[in-house]
Amino acid sequence: MIDRPPEEPHVAPTPFGALAGCVAAGLVGGWALRPLTQAYADSSPVVTWIPVLALAFVAVVLGAVAWATRRTIARRLYLDPHRAVNRLVLAKACALVGALVAGGYAGYALAWLGMSAELAEQRSIRGGLAALAGLAMCGAALLLERACRVRDDDSAT
Repeated sequence: MIDRPPEEPHVAPTPFGALAGCVAAGLVGGWALRPLTQAYADSSPVVTWIPVLALAFVAVVLGAVAWATRRTIARRLYLDPHRAVNRLVLAKACALVGALVAGGYAGYALAWLGMSAELAEQRSIRGGLAALAGLAMCGAALLLERACRVRDDDSAT
């Protein structure tokens, strides 16, 4: 038997399949929301500007943290290990949640396209904008995840 040195533990990047699964689950849930609320409630929810702005705000904050983290690591300045891990966990969670939320709002917006109901156009437009903000949040989170990567010292030579 050949003795191999144990590999050092590492955290893998968020897989594309997990992001696609979250988007697909969100699409199904968002699409199903309109018929369910019409069947069991008096009216369907209206998408306000608050979730659109909140998702966009989170995307901007994640982008700023990604930029600051990237700059800190590139300059080889000290970053507390627990802060780096916190940023990585935040990035992974926000990437998955952003994908799920983007899919949910996209499904809800698509469910209202072509409908002649009251506020259907508003629901589809704001739902689409919220889906774009969710995608921006997911993208910024993936940038933060990538910024948390540290190069091996052996590969630099």
